[in-house]
Amino acid sequence: MKYKYVELTEELTIHRIVSIHYFEYMSDFTFAGESHNFWELLCVDKGEVDVVADHERLTLQKGEVIFHQPNEFHRVLANGVIAPNLVVIGFECQSPHMASFKEKVLKVGQEEQELLARIIAEARLGFHGRLDNPYQEVLVRKEEGPFGAEQMIKIYLEQFLIQMYRRSLPARQALPVYKETPSAEDVYETILYYFEKNICVQLTIDQISRDNLISTSQLKKLFCEKAGTGVIEYFNSMKIDAAKQLIRNRQLNFTQIANHLGYTSVHYFSRQFKHLTGMTPSEYATSIKKLSDKNLLREAEA
Repeated sequence: MKYKYVELTEELTIHRIVSIHYFEYMSDFTFAGESHNFWELLCVDKGEVDVVADHERLTLQKGEVIFHQPNEFHRVLANGVIAPNLVVIGFECQSPHMASFKEKVLKVGQEEQELLARIIAEARLGFHGRLDNPYQEVLVRKEEGPFGAEQMIKIYLEQFLIQMYRRSLPARQALPVYKETPSAEDVYETILYYFEKNICVQLTIDQISRDNLISTSQLKKLFCEKAGTGVIEYFNSMKIDAAKQLIRNRQLNFTQIANHLGYTSVHYFSRQFKHLTGMTPSEYATSIKKLSDKNLLREAEA
């Protein structure tokens, strides 16, 4: 047999990465705006945000993404009520298929959300600096970074773009898929939704197992494989993420936030918060406010 090579077609190729950010903004955050000669994607991970793209104002909800094309003026404004968490990535891509993303707000699925999370994780491992610093304009490599971190970012981002491009195409007729039993992924997603619905109460592993019709041993194995952590540890991290957003919303004080999320006392809440974030709630609020104040100062000087 005579084998022949097949040259693989690359439809969407990332040539260079410019910036990778994960922002946790206050509810009154505003960004004066900018334009630049590369593509930028903005995805709302939590909350909602208003985006101005070439003077058209759009509201993006959790799980929605917008692509700013090169040299398009854009700005970001929190709505004064809900504090947003945003993934922002600047990159260079010459593919003509990128034109399909222009002037569209697209919905990301769970798989695309996981790809963005992996990009953020690799960026934290491979580059110096805080990803929530809007003034960091150069990615500085870590000499001790893990093998292949930058290539993994490229692969994940290209996969994200390909999947989002497929989502932007007209829906095709497909035969229904019948499942006799739910997959591990289905069970995992169901439990994550259950966590979101019960974020304001204290859950035990026995209660989680009982309410979701899964044994505790299967539950522990599932989170070990899917999240790389324990069940209660994962739920606690979700509660602290919710607390961070409530702090940035500026509607409740720390005691009210602790009560709202089902903590037995504000002191226990503060200990849990510092254990998971390395900061007390007040230190977190101060650090986020400083970034916002710096941005306001920068706008005034512009």
